[in-house]
Amino acid sequence: MKAVLKLEGLCCANCAAKIERDVQKIKGVSEANVAFMTQKMTIEAPEEEMERIVKEATAIAKKVESEVEVRRIK
Repeated sequence: MKAVLKLEGLCCANCAAKIERDVQKIKGVSEANVAFMTQKMTIEAPEEEMERIVKEATAIAKKVESEVEVRRIK
């Protein structure tokens, strides 16, 4: 299953890269990509684990970039 999150207010490519690396380490994530230019994060993981993974990914994004607003768009 794929989830797409909007990261509004992401300020730099380095932060995007750090978020991507950290989300890729979450148990159950098969793939994670953060696109700085579009401010979107795409996560691939099993459907039954996606809710937990999205919560953990959101926490990671806020820890790296405290001002970022995260909302799921798909």
